[in-house]
Amino acid sequence: MRIITRKTLKEFWESHPDAEQPLRAWFKFTQKADWKTPADVKSDYGNASILEDNRVCFNIAGNKYRLVVKIRYPYRGVYIRFVGTHAEYDKIDVNKV
Repeated sequence: MRIITRKTLKEFWESHPDAEQPLRAWFKFTQKADWKTPADVKSDYGNASILEDNRVCFNIAGNKYRLVVKIRYPYRGVYIRFVGTHAEYDKIDVNKV
């Protein structure tokens, strides 16, 4: 999968150092993934939440942080829409980010 953009993750882990290794691991795994459907994502990440409009929410660092992406399955594109704490996640509309 092609992830757009790693810079967003890097900026987040610079202010939340404990998120760096889990986000790097997610990035590395996702780059090698070949997700064609939401079921493929669930197969690899059983605790991922499949949302509307091809969005997926991943729990990061033992569920301390949330990562929301939008996946364009035919193009193998993963667009990072949000990364933040649970408190920050609770304030957003995941269908609009």
